[in-house]
Amino acid sequence: MYTYIKGELTEITPTAATIENNGIGYELQISLQTFAEIQGLRDVMLYIHHHIREDVEMWYGFATKEERSIFRMLIEVNGIGPNTARMMLSSMNSTEIKTAIISGDVNRIKSIKGIGIKTAQRVIIDLKDKIAKGGEDVSSALFVQETTSANMEEALSALVMLGFAKSAAEKVLKSVYKENPQYTLEELIKFSLKRL
Repeated sequence: MYTYIKGELTEITPTAATIENNGIGYELQISLQTFAEIQGLRDVMLYIHHHIREDVEMWYGFATKEERSIFRMLIEVNGIGPNTARMMLSSMNSTEIKTAIISGDVNRIKSIKGIGIKTAQRVIIDLKDKIAKGGEDVSSALFVQETTSANMEEALSALVMLGFAKSAAEKVLKSVYKENPQYTLEELIKFSLKRL
């Protein structure tokens, strides 16, 4: 199994990159996300996914392991092939896709060309748990982004230390915070404890 390719970037378009390695030019299909990362560079290293069907052999290149990981998760979803997954990664960056899936934002995913409502729902159903388990940093970033309160992180940390599950504590804290964003740290913890 191939994992990455290093070499000289000899050609690049928003959808493909050619990397020369030991006198051989490898054409890799890329997303706009990767294009933005490597455009203007001479020597590059791309993580690769080798896709083989009975009638075609394609190489997909990614600037980061995270992007390749999301691509691989997406193509496991029924109805999403490599080109649709690449379109998704061109329409949104990796963090935006993860955030949309974790928060169940069907409309955000459906806004991508070629994705209908049923496919968007399937993506969320199939990948929400996988992404949440594998990327606590994303759910934490999403949590902080949604609340924008310095006290929230501290309150969450306190509730987890008290033995409550992180996901349950986050949910309750969000609803308490929405009621009154002016609550102090102590009030956030106190009102959350009443609901846990």
